[in-house]
Amino acid sequence: MRARPVDPVTLQARATRFGTRSIKASSKRHGLRLALSMIDLTTLEGKDSPGKARALCQKALHPSEHAFDPPLPAAAAICVYPALVPVARDALAGTGVKVASVATGFPSGQYPLEVRLEDCARAIASGADEIDMVISRGAFLSGQLDEVRHEIAQTRVTCVKAAAAAGRPAAHLKVILETGELGSYDSIRRASDLAIDAAVRAPGTPPPADGEVFIKTSTGKVQPAATPPVTLVMLEAIRDHFLATGLRIGMKPAGGIRTAKAALAYLVMVKETLGDEWLSPHLFRIGASTLANDIVRQLLRLESPADPAVSGGVRYSSRWDVTES
Repeated sequence: MRARPVDPVTLQARATRFGTRSIKASSKRHGLRLALSMIDLTTLEGKDSPGKARALCQKALHPSEHAFDPPLPAAAAICVYPALVPVARDALAGTGVKVASVATGFPSGQYPLEVRLEDCARAIASGADEIDMVISRGAFLSGQLDEVRHEIAQTRVTCVKAAAAAGRPAAHLKVILETGELGSYDSIRRASDLAIDAAVRAPGTPPPADGEVFIKTSTGKVQPAATPPVTLVMLEAIRDHFLATGLRIGMKPAGGIRTAKAALAYLVMVKETLGDEWLSPHLFRIGASTLANDIVRQLLRLESPADPAVSGGVRYSSRWDVTES
């Protein structure tokens, strides 16, 4: 697979401009609510416990102690290690918030493929709706592209078969590239194209629906993680695949997105690169653990919550108008 060369100077300039757009207050409120609904609230630490997972589920369902009118949206998903999937599944039953699990030897991917696939199958059997897998960066960087293609394809097969065995729709697959280890924008573009093609064309699986396959920047364990230029490279790979096939692949930047301002810049980038269709949790997610807190703080300044202790008076608007400043 031959990826088009990336001009780093032009790419970085374009990525920077997305953060300079002027957004009206009413549109900012809508954008912040939209970003909140796209978050995969994540806890991936060695000290994670059932109690911590349950608390995170409650935060996903109720992002603020203040009563907003209309209520704030819930997060898109909770992302946990496979051992905590049953806890999250029970806490979120019937809510619409998805249970995502990292698998396939996260975060290193340095395990035999059969072990990684068993990790994935167990997470799905325990109730995971979505799998965030990691590619073998060592194989990719050493030119073993067929090996990387095979591991992605087999993970997609597992997402389909394990979910069918559990009587559920195919688990959605997010392919983590770990862009901080790939070395160049050209490598990131090549890995994006490879991941999309391998997942979509996995042998013995039906064609995926829109949003059933995502590409994702990072595990959050390596720096740099998500950055605007890296995300733009990946969005352009998604755009080119859509133009060629009509299939909408999802995107998930993860790691290092901590402020509401940064989240809005990413939404502008998605809107201007892929269009309004991607401005949905079905096609765009943000992997974060603390971002929701800053979004709520900014919304408290912009909106008028029902809580009388918070002053305000503005009306919520669902318009999303962005202009260049």
